[in-house]
Amino acid sequence: MSTSSTPAPYDLVVIGFGAAGLSAALSFAEATEGRDTPARIAVLERATEEKRGGATRWTGAFLRITEDRQLDTDWADHVGRVSGGLADADYCRTVERETPKALSFVEKHGVEIAFEPFPLPHTFNGGTPSMNPPASPRGGGASIVEHLGAALENDPRVEIHYETEALRLTTSDDGTVDGVLVRTSDGHTRRIQGRAVVLASGGFQGNTEMLTRYLGDKACDLPLIAPGITNSRGDALRMALELGADTAGQFDGIHAEPVDTRTTKADAVLYGFSTGIFVNSSLERFFDEGRDTWDNTFEHVGYEIWKNQGQEAYWIADAKTLAIPGFRNSLLSDVDPERADTLEELAGKLGIDAEGLEKTVAEFNAAVVPGEFDPTRLDGKSTTGLTPQKSNWAVPLDSPPFIGVPLTSAVCFTYGGVRTDVDGRVVTPSGTAIPGLYAAGEATGLFYHAYPPATSVLRSLIFGRLAAHHAAAAQSA
Repeated sequence: MSTSSTPAPYDLVVIGFGAAGLSAALSFAEATEGRDTPARIAVLERATEEKRGGATRWTGAFLRITEDRQLDTDWADHVGRVSGGLADADYCRTVERETPKALSFVEKHGVEIAFEPFPLPHTFNGGTPSMNPPASPRGGGASIVEHLGAALENDPRVEIHYETEALRLTTSDDGTVDGVLVRTSDGHTRRIQGRAVVLASGGFQGNTEMLTRYLGDKACDLPLIAPGITNSRGDALRMALELGADTAGQFDGIHAEPVDTRTTKADAVLYGFSTGIFVNSSLERFFDEGRDTWDNTFEHVGYEIWKNQGQEAYWIADAKTLAIPGFRNSLLSDVDPERADTLEELAGKLGIDAEGLEKTVAEFNAAVVPGEFDPTRLDGKSTTGLTPQKSNWAVPLDSPPFIGVPLTSAVCFTYGGVRTDVDGRVVTPSGTAIPGLYAAGEATGLFYHAYPPATSVLRSLIFGRLAAHHAAAAQSA
């Protein structure tokens, strides 16, 4: 339900309506059920009711889990490896421990977890390439927003404030966070009091000024992967830093993904690129498309297109890729790949130089070594004498129809954010928790150098719940 605020303080104020905020608000409501005096909960959302949900609403929300609802046993170690030991190991182990509870929580509220076949292998099960169907909510992240959001709307203890922008946190004389100064849609400001506040408003990917500050002069060239990300303005980070909070995560690091330029559809990511080649605007290859499974490389492709390839690339393949069962499911665009009987015709459809494309493909074809092509595993079928090489799935592009997709890179989320402990409490550089202040989701920093994927929504759900449970327990003590 959506109502105006009242002078009395809320027991919990949640900033953000994505997976982390929804999880926090609903978990707090459940943890305080049966109190003599009903708990009061406020949820603040920058967007309108129709556009609520931030990044969560638009993501397919892969979940790095097994069918028995356990986190991939390699994930915590994987984060440690790629971060060079910089990532918080206790945080990662907490994600591992809490995954089954978080999934049970959303399933209880009507979110259906589906395991759908995918045409290429991934490493979501113990770090070993596997063709096991990966998990995701049926209906994607929008299912989380609508099911958890409906539960909040139907709870008389909850008030949802749309078109409400958080400006700064307020504190009592002893430094306890006791509310939020907000601006409403009429432009006026007012204070919303709360006994605890959860920052769950995403990273700073929707704020070009902050992106430029941390990423440099090419930040303005990064489109957003989904409309809801425009509301990820770095509010949580800005407000927490004003109170002396610590940070975590790599601040010049982003999760970027290669997306189809022919569509305005959100999350139009190309995952199934392993069996083809990438070329840039000069029609030169620039990446080892087969160096690992798609889940361990698609982010690096996206970053490379943005950082070093002028935001322009093309993916080229042929009939051998089209023959992979279910291949179309690996392209999330609503537009089919361009298709042609010759490379010259394909180049014309993509608007690129035919002679340059034919030359690059001929050089690639000549460098392919013999061997059995097997798209279901790391097949070792590679190239020789070619830079960059292709380490797996190297097959000559010589069988029409030829297919191609024009690509750019879109930002999904930022790595750097607020630092928390394993209860979701925001901490200072000394590790001291700031009383009354919590954070969860992409507002919090974790990753360095790479994002081992399919865990962003998952960690949001987990730490939203942990923050809510700690706040509820603290208020009952």
